[in-house]
Amino acid sequence: MNNIGFNKYGINKEIIRALNVLGYEKPMEVQSKVIPLVLEGKDLIVKSQTGSGKTGAFAIPLCEKIELETNKPQALVLTPTRELAVQVSDEITNIGKFKKIRSVKVYGKQPIQMQIRQLKQRVHVVVGTPGRISDHIKRKTIKLEDLKYLVIDEADELLNRGFIDQVEDIIKKLPHDRKTLLFSATMPEKIREICSKYMISPEQIQIESKNPTTKKIKQAFYEVEERDKVSLLKNIINEEEPESCIIFCNTRQGVEKLTNKLKRQGYYCEALHGGMHQNIRLRTISKFKMGQFNFLVATDLAGRGIHVDSLSLVINYNVPFENEAYVHRIGRTGRVEEKGIAISLVSSNEEERFNELKEYLNYEIPKGKMNNKKPKVMNEKLKKKPKIQRDVAENFNKDITRIRINVGSKKKIRSGDILGALTNIKGVSGEDIGIIDIQDTCSYIEIFNKKGDMIWKALQNNKIKGKNISAKKIRIRRSTNRF
Repeated sequence: MNNIGFNKYGINKEIIRALNVLGYEKPMEVQSKVIPLVLEGKDLIVKSQTGSGKTGAFAIPLCEKIELETNKPQALVLTPTRELAVQVSDEITNIGKFKKIRSVKVYGKQPIQMQIRQLKQRVHVVVGTPGRISDHIKRKTIKLEDLKYLVIDEADELLNRGFIDQVEDIIKKLPHDRKTLLFSATMPEKIREICSKYMISPEQIQIESKNPTTKKIKQAFYEVEERDKVSLLKNIINEEEPESCIIFCNTRQGVEKLTNKLKRQGYYCEALHGGMHQNIRLRTISKFKMGQFNFLVATDLAGRGIHVDSLSLVINYNVPFENEAYVHRIGRTGRVEEKGIAISLVSSNEEERFNELKEYLNYEIPKGKMNNKKPKVMNEKLKKKPKIQRDVAENFNKDITRIRINVGSKKKIRSGDILGALTNIKGVSGEDIGIIDIQDTCSYIEIFNKKGDMIWKALQNNKIKGKNISAKKIRIRRSTNRF
C-alpha cells in the first residue's frame, strides 16, 4: 500500500509502514491540520469532537519527533480515565511499532511497583491519569529533564472530573521550553485560563463536524413506565438488529440488574461500571470491541473516551443526570463519517429531567411511538453467537514473534547485550529486532519480518554475555484499539 496521504509530511518510513499495516491511507481533517503544526513545533489548542481522529493527530507527529536513543521520557500525555490512558498508549505503541518507540501507561489501581519497573527502562512516552502521574513525579520515577511535549487530552473531561488542579501542579513541574498540545471537545473558561497561562502563542484549531450530531445520529425518545422498560428495550433491539449496542444506566445496581435480566433471556451481553476491578473492566471493553458479545450495559464510565468501531445503536435506559453525559453517550455512535441511532427511554419520573435536557440541547428530539405489544420472540439474528472481529492492529502479528529469554536485569543483562547477540545470528540485522523489555529474571523481545522462528531456533544453543539461555515463543495478546 502506498500511503500517499501521510507521506507528504515527510514522516519516517517506519511510521508510514505502521500506518499501512493499520490500514490508514489519508489523514482525517483534524490530522491534516494538526500534524504539520506539531512538526513545526507549535503549541496548539484543538477543539474537536470525540471520534474525529484526534489521537492519531498527536500520536503520529510525536512518534516522528521522538529521538530513540534518549532514555528519559520525551512526551507526557494526560488523560481523564484509565481506559483512555490504555487506549492512547496502545495507539502510540502501534504507530511507533517499527520505529521501536516505547510507550508506558500509568494509572491508579494498578500495582505501582510494576509501573516503576517499566519506567526504569528506556521510555519515550508516558501516558496516564493525573493522580498517578503526580505520584510518580513526587517519587521521581518519571524523569522530566528531557520532556519536550505535553499533551492534555480531553481537557474538558479532566475539568469535569475534578483533575484540573492536579493538571496545573504537573504543568508547573515540567520544563518551560516544552511544547503543549491541548485537545478538548468544549472550551470552558477554566480551560481557556490554563491555555493563556501555560502556552506560548498557541495556534488554535477548531474542527467543525461535517455532519452535525442532529444529522449524523438519528435520535428518538419513548415515553414508557419504568416497569415496562425491559419489554420496550427488547422490542427496540429486535427491530434495530444492532451488531453492537451500548445500553446506559445511571447506577451500578441498575447495570447489574439489567445485565442479569438480558442474560437470562439469551442476549449476549456484559456489564461495565466503576465497581468492577480494573482488569475486568479493560477485558470487558476489549471483548466488546472484538465482538464477543453484542450488548454492553454500562454506566457513564463508558460514555467518554471508549472508542468502538461501527457501534450502530446507543440506548439510554435511564435519562442521564448530567446534560453533558447525554452528548457523550450518544457520541459513542455516529463516529467519524458513520451514522448511528440513539434512543432514550423516558419514564414519568424522568420527564422533568428530560425536558431540561432538551432545553440544554436546544433542539427537539422526536418522540417514538409506544409499542404496547408484548415483546416479540427474540430475533433469530440475535440468537446467534457473535463472530469475533479481527482488529486491524492484529495485522502486526503476522510479521511479529515475541520471544522470552530466561535472563534479565538481575543477571546484569542490558538491551545492548541482547541486541548484539541477536544481530550476530546470520541473516539478522537491527531492523529485525523490535522493543526489548528487560525484567528482573527474564526479557521479552519482539522479532519483525517473519524471522521469529529462525531466531528462536538459533537461541536454543546460544549464550548472552557468557550466560546460557533458554528461549520460548510467547503468544502476542490481541490489541484492543484503533486511532
